[in-house]
Amino acid sequence: MPPPPAPLPKRPARKRKATSDEGSPGGRGGSIEEVAPAPTTPNKRRAKAPGPAAAPPATPTPSNVKLIAEPAVTANSAATMPKQHPAVSRLADPNRTNAPLLSPETSRLVTAGSSSPSSSPSKAPQPRAAATTTTTANILEEACAHLIRVDPRMKPLIDAHPCRIFSPEGLAEEIDPFESLCSGIISQQVSGAAAKAIKRRFVELFSSPHDDDGHHQREGDENRDGNAIDDDGAAAAEKKKTRFPHPSQVATCPIDRLRSAGLSQRKAEYVRGLAEKFGSGELSARLLADASYEEVLTRLTAVRGLGQWSVEMFACFALKRMDVFSLGDLGVQRGMAAFMGRDVAKLKGKGGKWKYMSEAEMRELSGRFAPYRSLFMWYMWRVEETDVSTME
Repeated sequence: MPPPPAPLPKRPARKRKATSDEGSPGGRGGSIEEVAPAPTTPNKRRAKAPGPAAAPPATPTPSNVKLIAEPAVTANSAATMPKQHPAVSRLADPNRTNAPLLSPETSRLVTAGSSSPSSSPSKAPQPRAAATTTTTANILEEACAHLIRVDPRMKPLIDAHPCRIFSPEGLAEEIDPFESLCSGIISQQVSGAAAKAIKRRFVELFSSPHDDDGHHQREGDENRDGNAIDDDGAAAAEKKKTRFPHPSQVATCPIDRLRSAGLSQRKAEYVRGLAEKFGSGELSARLLADASYEEVLTRLTAVRGLGQWSVEMFACFALKRMDVFSLGDLGVQRGMAAFMGRDVAKLKGKGGKWKYMSEAEMRELSGRFAPYRSLFMWYMWRVEETDVSTME
C-alpha cells in the first residue's frame, strides 16, 4: 500500500489572531509559544499618564454663574442686548443686600432698609453719619481701597480687572430672586450653553400664547381694542411675554411639563418646590433684602436643590452682598494658592483629589479682607489671568 500522505503545514491563523491582541495586556489570542514577546505595552501607559501639565478639573467660575444674574431671554429676544440700568445713588452696606429686588409675584421693587412693617427692629436704628458715607456710587471704590490697604499685591489685579458686579451700574440692576434661584438650579451639573437653552425653553413654557392672558397678538398686528400696535407697544408686549414666570404659575405646573423644557425629574421637583416656598411667603424679596447673611444661608439651604455653593453664588451675584466667601469653590482655592506664590501645577492632593489650600488657610486669609470678601473672592478667580510675578 502507498504510504499515507504527509500532514499539511499548520496555518498561521493563530499567529494572526495573537497579533491582533498584542495591544491588550493579557490578551487571549494564540498559544503561548506563538505569542512572543509578552505584551507589556510600556508606551501606552506612559501616554496615559497626565503629567504635571494636566489641566485641573472643571470648576465653577463667574462665567458659569452669570446665569444667576441674567434676565430671562427667549428665542425672539435672544439677539437683543441686556438692558443697561442707569446708576442710582442709594445707601449701601457691605453686610446687607445691595441689589434692588423685584417681588416675584407682583414685580414690586424692594430695597434693603426701606420702610416696611416687617422690618426687623434691630435693624431700624442706623447711625446716620456712618450710613451716609457709603452709597452704591462709591462702595466699590471703598472696597478696592480696603483690599489694597490689607495687601498691596491686590493692586495689579484691581487695575487689570475692573469689577462690574459691584459698580454703580451693576448695583442698579433689578433682580428677581425667584428667577435667580431657579437659574442656579437649572445650571447645576450642565454647561453654560445648555443651562441657557434649558432656561429659555422653561420661560417659553409660560410665555406661549395659550398660557398668557389671552390677549397677546399674533405677530403684533392689533391690540385688544382693534387698533394697530406701534413699535413701542410691540416691544412692551414682547417684554411681557418674556418675563420669567410667577411662582404661582410654576407651583401649579405639572412635573412632566416642566421636564419638557429639558429639566431632569429632580430639577423639576426642586424648581416647583422653590415656587411653593415663594407662594407661601416662606421666602420673599423683602426677607432676602433685609435678613442677615446667616439667615439667608439658613433659609435657602433648607430648600431642596439649593446647596451651600449655590446659595453663596446667589448671595454674591444676585443679592450683591459684599462679604460672601466660598470655601468650597475650587477656582477660588486655586487662585488663592497662586496669589500666595505656590506652584498650583504641582499641588495635587492624595487619592487624585485636587487640593491647593486647606479651608483653614482660606478662612484665615480671606478674613483679613472682610467686610469685602465677595470682591476678594471675585479677584481670586482672576489671579491666573494676571502676571502674579508683578505682585511681589
